[in-house]
Amino acid sequence: MLSKRLIPCLDVKDGRVVKGVNFVDLRDAGDPVEIAQRYDEEGADELTFLDITASHERRKIILEVVRRTAETVFMPLTVGGGVREIQEIRDLLNAGADKVSINTAAVNRPEFVKEAAERFGSQCIVVAIDAKRKTPDSRLQTLDAEQSWGVYIHGGRTPTGLDAVEWARRVEAYGAGEILLTSMDRDGTREGYDIELTHAIAAAVTVPVIASGGVGTLQHIYDGLTSGGADAALAASIFHYHEYTIRECKEFLAARGVRVRL
Repeated sequence: MLSKRLIPCLDVKDGRVVKGVNFVDLRDAGDPVEIAQRYDEEGADELTFLDITASHERRKIILEVVRRTAETVFMPLTVGGGVREIQEIRDLLNAGADKVSINTAAVNRPEFVKEAAERFGSQCIVVAIDAKRKTPDSRLQTLDAEQSWGVYIHGGRTPTGLDAVEWARRVEAYGAGEILLTSMDRDGTREGYDIELTHAIAAAVTVPVIASGGVGTLQHIYDGLTSGGADAALAASIFHYHEYTIRECKEFLAARGVRVRL
């Protein structure tokens, strides 16, 4: 059995790490290079770097920030935000990224995922899925209605009409090597991952699924990796603001039987 991975996420806007709630109300969380160095020292398994307004603003991701980050850390680095062309993937990999995350461009032209996977290998291509419930949270219902989630792009600004579970299956078929799944309903709320969503996607595909959106406690990470079936847990606020260290989180998981790299 592979070890579960712990992945801090740096949401970057205008060269600074930011954090918000439900994809809005952003506040500054620091310098990306300095934060990346701290996570590397703490033993994070990977780091995800997302330029959160690149697609919406129709501009290229900030390569220099990626390059400076990659030069100072030894853990694998996934980078996303505004990636639309094969050349941009090549540029990011040349700048030091190990994987490239695609979201909006994958929805606009699904063949792009296949082309990227064929050119660079599936292990380099992550498809990010920002999902929001179409139906109310089952915790609020008296009847156990079937749940469904819609896919959004442009940093959560634009609905696509796609069903998240079906879209996950499609991108796997196109060659995505991993899925970065974010619950828009839970993002920044500190209420925990959307376990139903995470489990539904993890059960629908065979590639690794990274759970994202809503971590407020270490128990939430445990739940995402166990009940949710995720292969990796992504979190931001609890690490950015020094509530917990990566080491504390891994020790918490290990004590409860979750295999992690210590």
